[in-house]
Amino acid sequence: MHQDKPIFSTRFRGYLPIIVDIETAGFNPKKNALLEIAAVILAMDETSSISIKESHSYHVIPFPGAQMDQSALEFNGIDPYHPFRFAIDEKEALQKIFKPVRTAVKANGCQRAILVGHNPAFDIGFLNAAVERTGIKRNPFHPFSTFDTATLSGLVYGQTVLARAAQAAGLNWDQKQAHSARYDAERTAELFCGIVNRWHELVALESCRGGS
Repeated sequence: MHQDKPIFSTRFRGYLPIIVDIETAGFNPKKNALLEIAAVILAMDETSSISIKESHSYHVIPFPGAQMDQSALEFNGIDPYHPFRFAIDEKEALQKIFKPVRTAVKANGCQRAILVGHNPAFDIGFLNAAVERTGIKRNPFHPFSTFDTATLSGLVYGQTVLARAAQAAGLNWDQKQAHSARYDAERTAELFCGIVNRWHELVALESCRGGS
């Protein structure tokens, strides 16, 4: 008996959007430490509306020889060597993040994950550098294609800063929690879902008008 493909597999050209946020000790992905990583996996219902399904996040031990930019640490408020960070090494963190992503890609009939981020060139640069550094062979993410919520928010809300875009979208924003990978990834996910769902509703409404 023929079964339709999962909706996600046809919505984004075979890619599964996964929201990622990475906090670091600077701007150079090959020299500065990756300190936090978070990934948000989405769900899609029978109406093609998307929402947050689950989140995964880890504190990461700086790789040997990593450089620390003090201004970056002051900005994100991370103490890389705080005893209660309960951080894990970079390779383990990537493996733990990639496992549920691969599961979601397979479950949704997609060929690969695509990173969704707010100015995602930063995140995918650090992700790819960490993958190369740790020797991980099965990276589920497309190596360079991304979805950018800064661009989408600029189009829809006229705002490109995450906090302002989230507020323009009617989302709650807690500045005290901002710049943690999990918090920023989840707010970015809510922003992405809101924009995608809004567009889908507009297209559906236009179709109804055209058919009336």
